[in-house]
Amino acid sequence: MSNADIVIRGITKTFSLGAKSVEALRGIDLDINKGELVCIMGASGAGKSTFLHILGTVERPTSGQVTYEGRDIFGMDDDELSEFRNKNIGFVFQFHHLLPDFTALENTIMPALIGGVGMKEAKEMASEILKNLGLQDRMDHKPSELSGGEQQRVAIARALIMKPSLLLADEPTGNLDTASGNLVFDMLLKMSDLYKTTLILVTHNDAFSKSMPRLIRMKDGLIEEDIRR
Repeated sequence: MSNADIVIRGITKTFSLGAKSVEALRGIDLDINKGELVCIMGASGAGKSTFLHILGTVERPTSGQVTYEGRDIFGMDDDELSEFRNKNIGFVFQFHHLLPDFTALENTIMPALIGGVGMKEAKEMASEILKNLGLQDRMDHKPSELSGGEQQRVAIARALIMKPSLLLADEPTGNLDTASGNLVFDMLLKMSDLYKTTLILVTHNDAFSKSMPRLIRMKDGLIEEDIRR
């Protein structure tokens, strides 16, 4: 029995494409400890994003089990799973998906309001995170008034407002220039440390992968390498 915070056993995922079936994941076993910084790499189609979506509970596996601190998350019904996701998991994607008519502050507070936090407290929580991300002077700006890197930092703030135990980042710098991408990566590491959040980052950036203490390489829906530094 594993003592890890997140225990993944025998995860498979099969998609139906017309008459054909595609095996995106073919049996993933993995233990992830609280506070770990994990980088996932692999060619397109290796199963990285599918794996991240299952870890984030937005997709259910075809078979296998994922436990968070001993809780079988896919044993929950959809409502329980939705509540668990809102409180425990943050997402940052390649495209920030900010609401265009809302300010940085308003975009950030959304998960807190959905989670039942009052407006006053939600604003205080959002302000603190945005300040930690160097956006204290940009809170009242809408996405169109922010640079790409600033928009992605707002997306990080939104992902972290509920202080999740797990932050999942899927190619978060893939749409940014080098300087902005480096800043966003540095901010992810800083915020993970500040909030004691486990970080799992999917990237094609070799420099980022070398900066993280654990590297997992995926190929054809399987883990090819698991390197701890």
